[in-house]
Amino acid sequence: MFGEGSRDNATLSKEGLFDKLEIGIASDITIRDKWSCGEIKKPETINYRTFKPEKGGLFCEKIFGPTKDWECCCGKYKKIKHKGIVCDRCGVEVTLSKVRRERMAHIELAVPIVHIWFFKTTPSRIGNVLGMTASDLERIIYYEEYVVIDPGKTDLNKKQLLNDAQYREVVEKWGKDAFVAKMGGEAIYDLLKSEDLQSLLKELKDRLRKTKSQQARMKLAKRLKIIEGFVSSSNHPEWMVLKSVPVVPPDLRPLVPLDGGRFATSDLNDLYRRVINRNNRLKAILRLKTPEVIVRNEKRMLQEAVDALFDNGRHGHPVMGAGNRPLKSLSEMLKGKNGRFRQNLLGKRVDYSGRSVIIVGPELKFNQCGLPKEMALELFEPFIIKRLKDQGSVYTIRSAKKMIQRGAPEVWDVLEEIIKGHPVLLNRAPTLHRLGIQAFEPVLIEGKAIRVHPLVCAAFNADFDGDQMAVHVPLSIEAQLEAKVLMMAPDNIFLPSSGKPVATPSKDMTLGIYYLMADPTYFPEDHGGKIKIFRDVTEVLRALYTGGFLDERINNRCDETGRGIHIHEKIKVRIDGQIIETTPGRVLFNRIVPKELGFQNYSMPSKRISELILQCYKKVGLEATVRFLDDLKDLGFIQATKAAISMGLKDVRIPEIKSEILKEAYDKVAVVKKQYDDGIITDGERHSKTISIWTEVSELLSDALYVEISKQAKSKHNPLFLMIDSGARGNKSQLKQLGALRGLMAKPNGAIIESPITSNFREGLTVLEYSISSHGARKGLADTALKTADSGYLTRRLVDVAQDVIITEKDCGTLNHIEISAIRQGSEELLPLKDRIYGRTVSEDIYQPGDKSKLLAKNGDVVTSAQAELIDDAGIESIKIRSTLTCESRRGVCAKCYGLNLANGRLIGLGEAVGIIAAQSIGEPGTQLTMRTFHLGGIAATSSTPEIVTDNDGILVYMDLRVVVGQDGNHLVLNKKGAIHVVRDEGRSLEEYKKLLSTKSIESLETYPVELGVKILVGDGEKVSSGQRIAEVELHNIPIICDKPGFVKYEDLVEGISTEKVVNKNTGLVELIVKQHRGELHPQIAIYSDAGLTELVGTYAIPSGAIISVEENQKVDPGMLLARLPRGAIKTKDITGGLPRVAELVEARKPEDAADIAKIDGVVDFKGIQKNKRILVVRDEITGMEEEHLIPLTKHLIVQRGDNVMKGQQLTDGLVVPHEILEICGVRELQKYLVNEVQEVYRLQGVDINDKHIEIIVRQMLQKVRITDPGDTTLLFGEEVNKKEFYEENRRTEEDGGKPAQAVPVLLGITKASLGTESFISAASFQDTTRVLTDAACSSKTDYLLGFKENVIMGHMIPGGTGFDTHKRIKQYLEKEQEDLVFDFESESECAC
Repeated sequence: MFGEGSRDNATLSKEGLFDKLEIGIASDITIRDKWSCGEIKKPETINYRTFKPEKGGLFCEKIFGPTKDWECCCGKYKKIKHKGIVCDRCGVEVTLSKVRRERMAHIELAVPIVHIWFFKTTPSRIGNVLGMTASDLERIIYYEEYVVIDPGKTDLNKKQLLNDAQYREVVEKWGKDAFVAKMGGEAIYDLLKSEDLQSLLKELKDRLRKTKSQQARMKLAKRLKIIEGFVSSSNHPEWMVLKSVPVVPPDLRPLVPLDGGRFATSDLNDLYRRVINRNNRLKAILRLKTPEVIVRNEKRMLQEAVDALFDNGRHGHPVMGAGNRPLKSLSEMLKGKNGRFRQNLLGKRVDYSGRSVIIVGPELKFNQCGLPKEMALELFEPFIIKRLKDQGSVYTIRSAKKMIQRGAPEVWDVLEEIIKGHPVLLNRAPTLHRLGIQAFEPVLIEGKAIRVHPLVCAAFNADFDGDQMAVHVPLSIEAQLEAKVLMMAPDNIFLPSSGKPVATPSKDMTLGIYYLMADPTYFPEDHGGKIKIFRDVTEVLRALYTGGFLDERINNRCDETGRGIHIHEKIKVRIDGQIIETTPGRVLFNRIVPKELGFQNYSMPSKRISELILQCYKKVGLEATVRFLDDLKDLGFIQATKAAISMGLKDVRIPEIKSEILKEAYDKVAVVKKQYDDGIITDGERHSKTISIWTEVSELLSDALYVEISKQAKSKHNPLFLMIDSGARGNKSQLKQLGALRGLMAKPNGAIIESPITSNFREGLTVLEYSISSHGARKGLADTALKTADSGYLTRRLVDVAQDVIITEKDCGTLNHIEISAIRQGSEELLPLKDRIYGRTVSEDIYQPGDKSKLLAKNGDVVTSAQAELIDDAGIESIKIRSTLTCESRRGVCAKCYGLNLANGRLIGLGEAVGIIAAQSIGEPGTQLTMRTFHLGGIAATSSTPEIVTDNDGILVYMDLRVVVGQDGNHLVLNKKGAIHVVRDEGRSLEEYKKLLSTKSIESLETYPVELGVKILVGDGEKVSSGQRIAEVELHNIPIICDKPGFVKYEDLVEGISTEKVVNKNTGLVELIVKQHRGELHPQIAIYSDAGLTELVGTYAIPSGAIISVEENQKVDPGMLLARLPRGAIKTKDITGGLPRVAELVEARKPEDAADIAKIDGVVDFKGIQKNKRILVVRDEITGMEEEHLIPLTKHLIVQRGDNVMKGQQLTDGLVVPHEILEICGVRELQKYLVNEVQEVYRLQGVDINDKHIEIIVRQMLQKVRITDPGDTTLLFGEEVNKKEFYEENRRTEEDGGKPAQAVPVLLGITKASLGTESFISAASFQDTTRVLTDAACSSKTDYLLGFKENVIMGHMIPGGTGFDTHKRIKQYLEKEQEDLVFDFESESECAC
């Protein structure tokens, strides 16, 4: 294969840039005449005595150039003065030895050999061109059978295979000269050469037009694409067969002598030697009259040797080297993490870098880092040498180096001078997001550890338990400028993923500030005194420091009994003309708060601090915020030290009600056990009920403990409470384990153990309890190790799919939009509308509801936080915004559709790599979450409540619910999709409320989605009051409820086939359970209106696993339970499920337990059973259209006969298949589904990621369309093409008066989408390297170097960030004529000067 860079004109080649790279198949002439500097005839490498290369061998100096600079092999010519001379004695050219990295050679093959990539890589290129199967080709290539090349006068067909016996038969019958049949590479070469591609192309197109079968059309289209690739490029098919093998330059396959006369060599040398040996042997055999069998075997061995060289192990057994290890072929050298692409081209070792352990540097300013003197001396050595020479201290580099080694005093002075204003970059691995590399001003320090500012630890995810960091020195002025302007730590205080501050005080700093800002604990009135009133802040501080100066030592201060004041004493002070009730601590804190933020007079947990920093940035800008952060850090540390908060064992309280609550719980569990023994409930129900009881106990005790230590904290601070409440360390779950009980534990497989650990850490665990709890800890550690790799791989795939999404223009001018609203769960608002719309561009005018004169946001506005608040407060349900999903930019996305850059709160700039930022934003928390599993030590975290309690007074309204009144007078819900709303009592009728809710004209106070089997305790339209129980949820069973009165008749409930009687071991009671069966039975319960069973009023399908609760011929009333399906045992929800779920979504995989969804709007009906599957029909009552669904009997239906369903609604349990949403509901619904599902996984873990990042990934997954009708375009049926390419092709066709193509959108997983990128260099460096390169070479693809990866690989500046303009300028030059270009370039240079 060859690659050619195009340099369109002289001006650009001066800069060493080329704008595109083309790849193709190398012809024999190219290999011999263009690449090769000579033919290798001997397998020898170097002489083991002299260590000099053997002449004509694999390291020959005559072919590849000298091994020493400016010196020929025999030593006749030495030194640079003989440059370019070819020695007449040894034939070696006198030049630099580095030419041995560039010069290639070739091996002239005795017979043509097929290149394994074109034959073995699927789809086989040779097979597609010749129309032959891979197995037939294999028999020809490896000399097993003959193939007819020219049938001549015989009755044979061209390309017919003949074995030895058939061949001899034909020769006897027709004679040897009557036809041509060959085997091996020679036969393939002749066949390929004789192939007329133009007529083949025409024939395939005709067949494609006539064929009706979808599968045959797809097959033909694939073959047509390969043939078209050859026809449209300058490639000849016969070039896929080699007549000579190119040899890689010797310095790229080195041979190094080791001690003791042994050699270390590259595997390629062994592979090349095999080829040369076999080739030479074959040449010798061919010269002699050798039997055909031996010649054929030798030819086959040569073919295998060349196969092994190109791709060892692709055909047959791999060739083994020393130690029984497969030799590394050329393909292996390109592939994978250690291949050429990822190891050498995308990841390079950097000079001017150092690495050391980090320690904390609390004395540093935010923009500083402490750099060890010795390291700085090494890193800045060239700068020091230059400065020393300029000063005249030294005159040569050698003397300067000696001076540096001595550590002369002037060297340190020079170093101090140099590092002023010269930033360095610090990087901590793993670099999961862009905050993993930041720039700092170095401060020289003693010692050998790097010092880091405490507030940047969160961004680096660094701690001081032995973490290491790397230091890099930006060398050029441009690099230094970029580091200073863009990468300094103070410029990176917000997370690009969510816009939240990342540089917030934590641990001791939070504790110190919280202690200082705590609510008053000393009230003078309680001690017979009066509240002191102060004139101003200075007076308060003077009193706090007992009349001394502000900075006077703390031990001069009196306590509350003396003249001073207590730090938490309630005082009054005049601030800005107002008397404020506060504490001295708060006054002290407000000294560092910027004036514009006002007086902060409330307690300050870490969340509040974070909000304050964000507010500070918005009001007073970056500089003041950074100063404020530094002050916060200093104050936090000082106050935490002064407060001297430390935790003692006695601070861990044990709730007094613990024993009482545990006793109650044991009693409840005993009742459940009794129910199971009596056969009332199943084992599964018993298990889940037991777990519910203990979960409730856990929560009760946890709350009781928290209340207890917070009560104690009111009078005298409990250190444990302080730590948790401030957010410095610990959480309620850990507190529960310390003082209440450890609670339910999970087994390693995720199942919950039903007997909890009732001891806590204060009381101590028994041996058994300790043993059980070690499960969790161990699982946590194993998970961390395994999932970190998974998460890293996910990030890599995400980066790859989105790497070329950059901001290319300010506004694409699209009119498309998406609609977003707040995210709710029941009545709880998980994510308010203001958080979702902040920083997004609105695509319509937004007015105050009911007041058209008040404009809240104008079409095209980027929503500010103030506007977002106004829109949210106005009670607007949803708004239309622009999104990257609907952006119409030809390349990348536009700034308006993207919105604000969350890292700085400004509109995103041109050239920003938003794709990579999006990938990092999704990938980085993935790793965080995997590492977070074990912090709870495997505690079972189940989330479910058995009842719904309202928080408001109002009217209860049922929406979209089918209910039946049960025997106890309560309403039982019969359908899955519905909700109950609590609305404000405005005296309207129930119908009015329902109408207003359906049109979204009023907003409900609370909304609870309810599902099948929920018992509603309040009637439709009745009044409810705050704190009232309004519904009960059945957690353990999915009930099947009767909605009409009548008599029961079993249908297809045949004992032994579709049902089985199970005797409960404990009670002896018999239970009838529906079991899985293969027959045509359709188990259901029919209800007839009379005992004679003449009039059918309803049927109920019973899924397998259900327990039947009624007997045959029993009279039933509405609301009675017919059967119950126990829910599966509750498993803990853990990111272990979360990460694979994100991967499943972005890879667009079909979930394991996929749900069926309705394809049309209509009413549900059943039509019996077919092949163990239930036939469910959705019928549109208006058009009469029907859609059938075949549903396995084992699947649980969540709809019943007569239910109204909407298009896209789930019919069965399980997860929805994204491809089906696309097909049924369209692109918009799919985009919404994917974004919400990914968000849900992260939201469960409390991770905040902005929607726009997920939208970019989803956009990349939906870049392609599949052609359903090519019309008059050049596109092929079934071909997947980029939307951009599709629209362009259609536009061209329509302009020429042709019929445009038709296509449907395609959802691709991120891996597939990455490989489908326009750039073959980028795709090859990602995965499937050999296949991508083969594909690209056959079609002579051109890479226009538009993305990031391809430019990094080619050594160009990336077309993003500061490199974006450079690329734009070059592209503009390319579009102009050459004369203009040269003129412009010169004039621009003059201007610059």
